[in-house]
Amino acid sequence: MKVRRHRENLTATNRFGPAPARLDRRTKDLTKRLQPGDIAVIKHADIDRISAEALVACRPVAVINADKSISGRYPNLGPGIIVDAGIPLIDAAGAEIFDAVDEGEEISIEDNIVHLGGKEIASGVLQNPETIAEDMHAAEAGMNSVLVDFIDNTIEYIRKDSDLLSAELVVPEVKTAFTDRHVLIVVRGYHYKEDLAMLASYIREYRPLLIGVDGGADAIIEAGYKPDMIVGDMDSVSDTALTSGAEIVVHAYRDGTAPGTERVHALGVDCVAFAASGTSEDIAMLLADDKGAELIVAVGTHDTVMEFLDKGRKGMASTFITRLRVGSKLIDAKGVSLLYRQRISSLQLAVLIVAGLVALVVAMTATSAGQTFLGLIGAQLDGFFGWIGSLFGGDPAAAAASAGFIQGRIP
Repeated sequence: MKVRRHRENLTATNRFGPAPARLDRRTKDLTKRLQPGDIAVIKHADIDRISAEALVACRPVAVINADKSISGRYPNLGPGIIVDAGIPLIDAAGAEIFDAVDEGEEISIEDNIVHLGGKEIASGVLQNPETIAEDMHAAEAGMNSVLVDFIDNTIEYIRKDSDLLSAELVVPEVKTAFTDRHVLIVVRGYHYKEDLAMLASYIREYRPLLIGVDGGADAIIEAGYKPDMIVGDMDSVSDTALTSGAEIVVHAYRDGTAPGTERVHALGVDCVAFAASGTSEDIAMLLADDKGAELIVAVGTHDTVMEFLDKGRKGMASTFITRLRVGSKLIDAKGVSLLYRQRISSLQLAVLIVAGLVALVVAMTATSAGQTFLGLIGAQLDGFFGWIGSLFGGDPAAAAASAGFIQGRIP
């Protein structure tokens, strides 16, 4: 009976829109312009956690995915995040929807069918917690083979293709002075906002150089700071960040090609290129290490198999090699917000208050003015308790005198 009621509710509420459609085959580009009340149309196989959180933050009416949100290759968390946020997810709607709908046209969804002007243009599968759980279970069953392929790819890359351990790797000259400085590298990865907030006291005390990796520069600005350097291919960082005065280092291909420089130069900003394999966060660490940083603190960086699969990477060789080169000066702040939560119990708060009062009394007894003040308080308390006692069978005259003292009539 309970299952039947749940299915009836799904049918009754499976009507969304009409609302403006926002379309993009790259989810991270779509979230830059997606507004509350829009319907997001994406083509994103295996929606990753970061993309899902970005979509949820935009508060769309619904998300239509032309591809499979869970292909079964690995158990990705993105679709569950979208559905748990109460946002309908229509899955596997087909790439034809991008030809049938123009940006801003109002579309509606009814019974898993997408309509434009009363005409059916696409259909898909409405995901719910049960269907996602089934897909995730099937994906988990195939993880062993995925792990084997991931390890093989990593080893093969290290053996044949990596330039990060060779003498040919040339680190560019930069204006920013790193020598004996702390460096904080920010990537828009898991828990980056929470971890960055937890490091506020560290940033105030040590004033590290702040390096944003692509969109990590915007994260630094959103947290109330100014990036000293931006490193990346410049495909997910805002113009505001690029023109903030930070030094720009564009991640180039091994052959020296750096498409990101065109965008930077178009904004009238100078930049240097760093040609290397691996990820942009890897070259940010290598740059800081090569220029003499004393300590490197990383926020939101990727270093687990699930995170690399979420980013569509088949191995993690560059990350492994980078951490070998950087060594012990690297501290990963990932999850510090989960490890440290400032919880104060009622008992701890009471003890803290009592300790403060005791310290205040001790300090006051050390001065003549404080002693006089405490004496007055003691006299008032004696008068108060004497008055209370007289009400329960004591001397009425004493009660009147006590009341007069309390009210200030008797000096």
